[in-house]
Amino acid sequence: MSSVFVSNLRAVITPRTLFRLIAAWLVVVVFQLGGHSWLSQSMPPTVAVICFIVLFVTILMASFGVVGEADELAHQLGEPYGTLILTLSIVSIEVILIAAVMAGPGETQTIARDSIFAVMMIILNLVTGICLVVGAARYGEQEYNTQGALAFISMTVVLAGVALLLPNALGKADGIFTPVQAIMLSALTIILYGAFLLLQTRHYRYQFIQPEPGNLSIRPSTARPAPREQKAVERDKSASGKTIAHAVILIALMLPIVLLAHHLAVVIDYGVASAGAPVALGGVLIAIIVFTPESITAVKAALNNETQRAVNLCLGAFVSTVGLTVPAVLIVGLATGKTVILGISPGETILFALTMTVTTLTYLGQRTSALQGLLHLTLFCVFLMLLFTGS
Repeated sequence: MSSVFVSNLRAVITPRTLFRLIAAWLVVVVFQLGGHSWLSQSMPPTVAVICFIVLFVTILMASFGVVGEADELAHQLGEPYGTLILTLSIVSIEVILIAAVMAGPGETQTIARDSIFAVMMIILNLVTGICLVVGAARYGEQEYNTQGALAFISMTVVLAGVALLLPNALGKADGIFTPVQAIMLSALTIILYGAFLLLQTRHYRYQFIQPEPGNLSIRPSTARPAPREQKAVERDKSASGKTIAHAVILIALMLPIVLLAHHLAVVIDYGVASAGAPVALGGVLIAIIVFTPESITAVKAALNNETQRAVNLCLGAFVSTVGLTVPAVLIVGLATGKTVILGISPGETILFALTMTVTTLTYLGQRTSALQGLLHLTLFCVFLMLLFTGS
């Protein structure tokens, strides 16, 4: 058994993947041995800059590796399973980084809120806008499955609305949930998100598959696996072994991110405080680090005319972000006794409403539009303006 696994591992691992594994684990060893003595609130600025660059590049490199392995699994398992693996892997990294920052010594009351809102602006406006524009530039109007897109949007409205808007209307309107509310909200979010995943991969799977040209309304009867897909489902033992090997490599690339998350959190906290930058910038940095690889994958999908995959990545990424991050940070907050502020500012509330309205209108037409892409990009520019001028 072990020899077969080693053989499969050798078959799927590439020189680039091997380099990523060695480099990432080497950085882990270096920081585990000496990081605690280098990183502190009194570290010299030069040390902070060097450590940030090393940690940023390493975590980003490992994230690209995770995306690569998840993409291989996506091709083997088909949609929507492949995209789910990719999205859940990336969001898990985000949860790890946010939890690491929350466990640090700095001001972390709003880090979860800032990260979630930054992901929303980056994924639903910047990445979606780029996908719509570049896809239209190459192919004109592109087709996608409207039912799946609207299912994602409905989940976003409920999960994100409850998490980011409701706290401002409760009690003293200080943007926080009481412990009882936090526990109940975490449970409800987990149940709803779990039910959504179950329905997405079972009964409603057809809603998240690219429609055939000219057939924009895929029904369950036409969504049965094609012979090639059925053959992939009934793959032989060799293919199963390669799937397991890719999964093992994916985990081996995620572990360095977990182990380096705390060190990066210390450096980010130090840098934001030293530069006098907006506190929300820490959340934006986490969003950029985590979602850059998935964003590139979504843009590539749009350029390859795989519009539904781009939709699943963009909209599904934010649903997973809220569905996993909100319960995680609330539980971490309760466990550590730290306050978690989720309510967004009035300016961000308006931007939230505009983003959800435009996103809904974007995916009502069954075909993409470059004009809608420009609207999304404009909203992202407004987000950047508010970030640095106050909201």
